[in-house]
Amino acid sequence: MQNLLTSLPHKDTEQTHHSASIPLKINRLPHSTPTQPTHSNGTFPIRDTITPMSATQAINTERPDQRTAEATLAHQCLYYMSMMRELEDRIERKLYRQGKIVGGVYVGRGQEAIPVGTALLAGPDDVLLPSHRDQAVYLIRGVSAGRILAQYMGRVGGLTRGRDGNMHMGDMKHGIVAIISALAATVPVAAGVAMALRYRGTDGVAFSYFGDGATSRGDWHEGVNFATVQKLPVVFICNNNQYAYSTPLGLQMACANVADRGPAYNMPAEIVDGNDVLAVHAATRRAVDYARSGKGPYLLECKTFRMTGHSAHDAAHYVPKGLFDEWGKLDPIIRLQARMLEEGWADSAEIEQTRAQVRKEVDEAVEWAEASPLPDPSTLLDDVYESQ
Repeated sequence: MQNLLTSLPHKDTEQTHHSASIPLKINRLPHSTPTQPTHSNGTFPIRDTITPMSATQAINTERPDQRTAEATLAHQCLYYMSMMRELEDRIERKLYRQGKIVGGVYVGRGQEAIPVGTALLAGPDDVLLPSHRDQAVYLIRGVSAGRILAQYMGRVGGLTRGRDGNMHMGDMKHGIVAIISALAATVPVAAGVAMALRYRGTDGVAFSYFGDGATSRGDWHEGVNFATVQKLPVVFICNNNQYAYSTPLGLQMACANVADRGPAYNMPAEIVDGNDVLAVHAATRRAVDYARSGKGPYLLECKTFRMTGHSAHDAAHYVPKGLFDEWGKLDPIIRLQARMLEEGWADSAEIEQTRAQVRKEVDEAVEWAEASPLPDPSTLLDDVYESQ
């Protein structure tokens, strides 16, 4: 396999591949203290009161006037990527092994740049449909770490209030549609969301997340076809981590890139280094601007690698060991930290301060979630059927 450090260089280069008369752009780039359950009536609050750190709070504000917009963005990205990594490590490597997690665990280790680089561009009228490896989407949209942890533990404080102890969670108050396990099935839903946004007269965009394996399913193609024919405002974001469970990319599709599928639908498509959060952010801006302007959907293929098994119970013995070593050198958090130091956007002390703050927030979130009670069985059917 070609060395990934040379195939994904640091600096911007661009070439254009023409297929079906539509250009395929190929870019290779370079708080809040938890409260105890003390409602006046003695019940535990439905939502936790640990306010997630905002993008502004994520930045050391001691010298904001000395920071460029790019530096500010880098600090935001570092915070959210670090939060996602720490939160998922706590879920998979501690709470799951302690038997405190209800259901399976699927993480996006090594893929944090994709949900962070994309979701930071979502506006208040936009709707996001994340996959099981896009946990940062929830954090960026204002869902706190405490609620996410309570969800995984099947507690009342989770988004489904204990109805699902897994990642099948959404909240339209935050503009998030819950995950569908067969990930391609969310693509037609995203098209429907985009149609609803247009019907309402807003300039909202649907952000549709999925993996490479989803693009080999029929519902993916049906959804994309409908979106392109109707010129709906959808940004299709492919998290190409090279494996669909245990099936490598080359055994589930014949084309070289997922983005090659775009021209067949007369849809612009772009390949981006999915481990470079700033590159993902720049590509997403182009995609969102295109979709929001009324021109139709846009496909982003974010090239990355799944640095773990499909789930916590999968040891990934089928993955050649060398791939983990090679892609480990492209860890998106380490790359961003190195870039920030190189550009003078941060010093080592600021980076360590972010790490410490993230660990503290997750510690507090775990404490809050563990204090949240299990649901009362008598409420099992609440909100399942329409009630008086």
